[in-house]
Amino acid sequence: MLGRRGTPNQRCPLKPWVITSLETLLLDGTKLKDFKMTGREFLELDSPQQRLSLERFKRMEVIQKIFNELPKADQNLCNHGSYFLAANSSLCGLAANNFFRNILHIRRASLVSALPMAVIPFLSTAAVYEVFVREPLFAGELNCEVCAVVRGGLIGAVVGGLYPVFLALPMNASLAARYSSSPLPGKENLLRFWFMTAQPIFRKMSLGVLIQVLTGLYLATKHHGIYVKILQRMHASRDPEELQA
Repeated sequence: MLGRRGTPNQRCPLKPWVITSLETLLLDGTKLKDFKMTGREFLELDSPQQRLSLERFKRMEVIQKIFNELPKADQNLCNHGSYFLAANSSLCGLAANNFFRNILHIRRASLVSALPMAVIPFLSTAAVYEVFVREPLFAGELNCEVCAVVRGGLIGAVVGGLYPVFLALPMNASLAARYSSSPLPGKENLLRFWFMTAQPIFRKMSLGVLIQVLTGLYLATKHHGIYVKILQRMHASRDPEELQA
């Protein structure tokens, strides 16, 4: 009988080192506690980011719902107002392109040079204003009125006014070199030549740049005013969660 039962080590299916490890975990308990603390700390570190993301998402939903309840005039100004700034940018591009063509006596490829000067400034101005003013404003990330207005003015001046002039310079320079419409200097006087050529054009475009600055300031001010209306309606509501229903 004893031979059939065998020794206690033979009856147990676990290896001795497994038994020792289990005894250490069960009797001491320190490793299990460390493991639990590590998991709890991981959850605690991860939860604030999730809560912030959830709160931001809920806030954007409330803002969007209140925005849909605003008058159509405010909605149209908010959704399509940047197109006025972009359209003025296209006009600046076409005007600068025309000035360079007259100075360089370019008579060919008028459509080839006019099309990109109308499209590229329009898309660039609309995209930059959307990314740096409108989206952060209505996402609740740009609460400062002065910051929003300054951004609008800078975008109007740099992207909407000066950028089309700088864009027209290399395009018309390549056309002048290709069609030999006017004599171009050598490499040693090239920078001075283009500086002297572009200087009167920048003076002529100063009025357009000023108009773009005022347009950007106006749009940013109106958009911030619409955002303030939304915040006032949010604070006037007793239970903001009802807006999500």
